[in-house]
Amino acid sequence: MGNKISGKDFIKLGFPNNNSINIVLGQIHRYRKKENKQTILNEAKEVLLEPEKYIGHGIWGKVAEGLIKPVEIRLQQLKNTRSPFSIFGENEIDEEAKYQLYDALKLPIAVKGALMPDAHSGYGLPIGGVLATNNAVIPYGVGVDIGCRMSLSVFDLPANFLKGKSHQLVQILQDQTKFGMYETHKVKADHEIFDRTIFNEIPLLKSLKTKAYQQLGSSGGGNHFVEFGIIKLEEVKPEWNLIPGEYLAILSHSGSRGFGANIAKHYTYLATKQCPLPKHVQHLAWLDLNTHDGQEYWMAMNLAGEYAKACHDDIHRRIAKSLGKRIVFNIENHHNFAWKELVDGEERIVHRKGATPAGKGVLGIIPGSMTAPGYIVEGLGNELSINSASHGAGRKMSRAKCKSTITKSFMNAQIKDASIELIGGSVDESPFAYKDIKKVMSLQTELVKVLGTFSPKIVRMDK
Repeated sequence: MGNKISGKDFIKLGFPNNNSINIVLGQIHRYRKKENKQTILNEAKEVLLEPEKYIGHGIWGKVAEGLIKPVEIRLQQLKNTRSPFSIFGENEIDEEAKYQLYDALKLPIAVKGALMPDAHSGYGLPIGGVLATNNAVIPYGVGVDIGCRMSLSVFDLPANFLKGKSHQLVQILQDQTKFGMYETHKVKADHEIFDRTIFNEIPLLKSLKTKAYQQLGSSGGGNHFVEFGIIKLEEVKPEWNLIPGEYLAILSHSGSRGFGANIAKHYTYLATKQCPLPKHVQHLAWLDLNTHDGQEYWMAMNLAGEYAKACHDDIHRRIAKSLGKRIVFNIENHHNFAWKELVDGEERIVHRKGATPAGKGVLGIIPGSMTAPGYIVEGLGNELSINSASHGAGRKMSRAKCKSTITKSFMNAQIKDASIELIGGSVDESPFAYKDIKKVMSLQTELVKVLGTFSPKIVRMDK
């Protein structure tokens, strides 16, 4: 027997001569190609004899599924009519973003949709798009940066604490935050998330664990940031243990780093293979949650979301330790994620790609640009928006257009006029690239209630 494994080997074992052969060969090539041939064949024989035992297994689960109930692969046709939808701030949204939502609403799995007032075009779902589906998850409906989120920590320190301490706070941000693809902390922090058994149960996650550990507590490039600023609380919750007023706070924005990006890439590829769609909507390929790959993506997505939270927690812990002060309370929320929620009385998969959860009583943060205020909000539970709100001001200029039309000197002048101290930052993140956050907020008064504002003072971004 040669060392190279082939389809004939599995046919000899008794595998049916159909797509199950392609599945097993794909899994072996992806995860076990360096292992002993006979060992693999012995395991495969066990799977063939009792496939039910291997449902959910990281490597053999997909093979078992192919033996028991193969995933049906057929070209998906769009519906002739759109599912119900609502658009908030329609006049502020570009036509391409609207048509991206319209296409998504014609998917056979689509149930309901909404577009937030900060919306602009993206890949798959538009940024600011919300889509409820029937038992299916769209990796590009979640986004590449799975679990991208906001986190706000408030100190029991008055706003005037900033006076005369600018140099110290700049140094803290320079020392305790890392940005981009290559910056990581020299002294690594451990976290309980790395003890999760799922890291070893799903081969893809196991291969990404070391990178995730190295990048813990760091932020990505682009519009990700960590800021010192002043929070003005107009209304407080009893559990915050503060009275209305102005306090020092940290606000951070980033996601699941390379860990989440690799999950998105892998499962998007699987979705496009299992769910062929017309070319103009191929980014909307989905995974049925009753399938092995659908369940695996769901678990991986949730882990990526928890990892994103762990990154923020580590950032805030490091800054608070350097400051020598205790965080009084924290508010946080994802805005690139999918949830199982009730929509019009039925459980659906709700994708929010660049949209803030705004169920009744749910707290969240909607940031502006680096020179504009962010807002602490409480959701009003509006069913027309599928319990969602905007995730920020939203771009009015593409990154490419920013780079061709905005100079660094123009951007620096804007920042100076706003009395902001900026560390890093590129012209494609110029405040001029974004919509007016105050106008965006005025277009969603039926979606959220404002509890306070956050004004950036010292902003740290990627170079």
